[in-house]
Amino acid sequence: MSRVLERRRQYLRLMRQLTLERGYFTVADIGEAFDTPRSTVQDWVNRLIEEGCVLLTEEQRGRHAARYAASSVMPESACRRVFTTVDGSEVEIYHECMSGGCAAFCEFHHARAGGALQSVHRDGTLLRERALLGRRDVAVGLDPAPAVGIVGVFHDDGYVHQYIRCIGGPAYSLTDMMSFAEGVYGVTVHREGAVVEGEVITRALAYVAIGIDDTDVEGEGATFALALALLQHLAKLDGVMPIGHRVAMLNPRLEGATAGNSCSYIELAVEPGIVPQIEEAAVRFVAGEAVSPGWGIAVRQGFRTPGPLRAYGRSARETVLTREAAEATAERFGIRLHGGRGVIGALAAVALIGLPHDVLLDPGRDVCAGWEAST
Repeated sequence: MSRVLERRRQYLRLMRQLTLERGYFTVADIGEAFDTPRSTVQDWVNRLIEEGCVLLTEEQRGRHAARYAASSVMPESACRRVFTTVDGSEVEIYHECMSGGCAAFCEFHHARAGGALQSVHRDGTLLRERALLGRRDVAVGLDPAPAVGIVGVFHDDGYVHQYIRCIGGPAYSLTDMMSFAEGVYGVTVHREGAVVEGEVITRALAYVAIGIDDTDVEGEGATFALALALLQHLAKLDGVMPIGHRVAMLNPRLEGATAGNSCSYIELAVEPGIVPQIEEAAVRFVAGEAVSPGWGIAVRQGFRTPGPLRAYGRSARETVLTREAAEATAERFGIRLHGGRGVIGALAAVALIGLPHDVLLDPGRDVCAGWEAST
């Protein structure tokens, strides 16, 4: 199903582009662009005409090919990516939108609806939601009722199934846009009057956090820059969905620290079977690019953070820790460490995942109190 949706997305994208540029396209235009037989393209054009996505604007006349036009130049999807990670009985849903306004709309209404969601927060155009497996109904409607809500999330045979109930604009997004988003394997919908409920299917990916520290020296290099480069490098690999990059401040009184003693971590959604290869790729990249011989990384699966692990992150902000303490903590929580003394701060970075930017950047903030939603 995913290959069919991807091919449909590619054809429509080019058809809409050619329609905007010159007002029409031909079967030959599409066939040449994709190196596809004209008979196959014609079958797709006929299918898209039946769906109402394409119009025949000029019949074939002699040697002059038939001309077609995309029936709409609306954005084929405001939804760039929709993907999910699973950690035990919880799921994280990531929805990247073209529009900050649309992302804010979904954040507001999803939070108002509640339903299967435990938490909702937005970082720019990326909406992140934490859900419990199961179904919890939501009544959608006009204000003050929510316009859209997630009523159920299920994990089955390597896939996550979201059930979304909505009206109005969100219903248009569900029925006409979400199937085009990267990461979506299928969308099915049914209507009950003005209300639409749909099932969105995505892969059940593994959440992987990679903490990085001590990759720079005075006057050369920057840990945040290397972390960003690592994120871009790993994002190009098959089976990887990049989530984001965070900077966290550790003990500002540590002697010899540069720029106030910051560390970084990156977040990835990864096909479960290739996590070891992604870890190996990360180690090779950092070892080759770090300018400090003391570089260190920590690799952890799972987005839920146990209290004792979070406490290690707090200790890294308040005291001076040893490598032995880092190794003992890492072993307790199944975290893999690689490199030199930088593993102390790298482990602290992954101990702080899930916290807001203002908490991560202020070493005076308590990271253990009041943040239970991230555990």
